Amino acid sequence: MIRRFALLLLAGVLAIAPHAAEAQLKVVTSTTDLYDIAKEVGGDRITAAHIGEGYQDPHFIEAKPSFVLQLRNADVWAFVGLDLEIGWMPLLLDGARNPKIRQGGAGYLDASTAIRVLDRPNGNVDRSMGDVHTQGNPHYWLDPENGRRIARLFQSRFSQLDPANAATYASNERAFEARLNAAEKGWQADLAAIRGKPVVAWHTSWRYFAEYNGMNIVAFMEPKPGVPPSPSHLYEVIQTVKRTGAKAIVMEPFYDRKVADLVAKQTGIKVLILPPSVGGVRGITDYIQLMQYDMAQLAAAVR
Repeated sequence: MIRRFALLLLAGVLAIAPHAAEAQLKVVTSTTDLYDIAKEVGGDRITAAHIGEGYQDPHFIEAKPSFVLQLRNADVWAFVGLDLEIGWMPLLLDGARNPKIRQGGAGYLDASTAIRVLDRPNGNVDRSMGDVHTQGNPHYWLDPENGRRIARLFQSRFSQLDPANAATYASNERAFEARLNAAEKGWQADLAAIRGKPVVAWHTSWRYFAEYNGMNIVAFMEPKPGVPPSPSHLYEVIQTVKRTGAKAIVMEPFYDRKVADLVAKQTGIKVLILPPSVGGVRGITDYIQLMQYDMAQLAAAVR
């Protein structure tokens, strides 16, 4: 009886041993969008964590000690780049003291390197221009084509770091693109309803979204990125809304909507709160769902 138990125990150990021996890549991302795409590509071959939440402004994240500990043990640090995280990322990386995820390290992954960047400023940039990103607009994940580019970037880097599982990463990446392609076919009617329709955006963060779906941003509520609207600017926005027939002000949930509601009261325009990231509103739990939701909400607002 004892011998039989010992054999069963040994068989169980041998059965789980290969799985225990498989080292998982430890991936930390700056945003929930990168986190979700990383999980899609990595599957059960990685463990993943994210710093920012989808309902937070990614420019302003508190550099908590717990984040330093996550980065200290990470194999990959994936971030949006283009200075989106400049206010807090250096503090975390300095605290982590992990050479693998510092610039030049194999795990340092700037996702913007895979993107055709919009809004690169010409000439010198100074504070009088507002919160202009000197390297270009960092909100590129709101174009699904860039979601594909990010997935391919993860596949490439994960395969370099973990060549034994390269086939799995490639298969997972193809599956992600297949799901995204199918979803894209499903929202073609929404794209047709959106294309060419005039809208007002709060911040330049919606430029990639507009580039993809064809919505015509006729005005920004911010006169300059990050600068609150003045009364004179609000007057101009109101006149633009009346002239163009714009039906929606698109803005993120972390901005104060009081001023947008004022414009809505004056013009009848709808204030449309759209999550820019996974987890930005309750129930939006993955990247493809985020894109589906935002397309459907915008199409309903401008029809």
